[in-house]
Amino acid sequence: MHGLNKEYSDTLREFGFNNGMTHIARGFVAWAALVCLGLLQGNAQRGGVRGDGNAAEQLLAMANQSRARAGAPPLTWDPALAAAARKHCERMVAEGPISHRYGGERDLSERASMDGAHFSLIEENIAVGSYAAEIHEGWMNSPGHRRNLLNPEVDHVGIAVIPRGGSMYAVADYSKGVAVLSRAQIEAKVAGLIHMSGVSIRADPRDARAACELNRGLPSTLNEKQPGFIMRWQSADLGQLPQSLVNRLGSREYRIAAVGACTPQGDQTAFTQYRIAVLLY
Repeated sequence: MHGLNKEYSDTLREFGFNNGMTHIARGFVAWAALVCLGLLQGNAQRGGVRGDGNAAEQLLAMANQSRARAGAPPLTWDPALAAAARKHCERMVAEGPISHRYGGERDLSERASMDGAHFSLIEENIAVGSYAAEIHEGWMNSPGHRRNLLNPEVDHVGIAVIPRGGSMYAVADYSKGVAVLSRAQIEAKVAGLIHMSGVSIRADPRDARAACELNRGLPSTLNEKQPGFIMRWQSADLGQLPQSLVNRLGSREYRIAAVGACTPQGDQTAFTQYRIAVLLY
């Protein structure tokens, strides 16, 4: 799988990302409400609800402690995800019963993207409880929420906690972040991978950039001779090349490559992607 191509994006949506949660987490919404009710009742017996303080920071610290024990990398705080989580948390407070999506509300990927987050994968945990440790414990005791929290693929998080009516409403949005790169930076990353195969990189990217804008064929304004092979793709992962391009480079038929990046095609309101074209000569 080469980054987040269209097929992968569709697969994510099929598994519940269009509803703002992973498929496995969807079945635990009702369960979470019951657990949270039990947490509230248990805490009331122990002396009442604690203030939220820095509850979001506490949840982040506890998440990273649990991830370290599980061998997963730590999460980095993402202000854009936190803004999206805050808005949804405010909606949960207003609505009462907790949910990953309310009527008229955009799905998770769209909400996060609109607040400036860039990602190739996104998940969400929600809860209502008495204080941060109870919320974290509830997530860790729910298979779906635990899977989200400990997912080694995610590396960013934004958390919002709002105290209301003697309890705390919490939203944690986890993502696999995607860097915001300039066109030249994208081209340099791809060119570096191609150069490792022994193929030289053409300094002028204009032909490849023009080809990138097309769905098929070649631009009418080619500055050089026609290439022997053209590859266009969209992906959130610039760490590896498409296998068909790798195979061509391995054939040793080509000596020069031109690399060009352009604006991704299709709906870009959710998952962040790059669009690249490579011409082989």
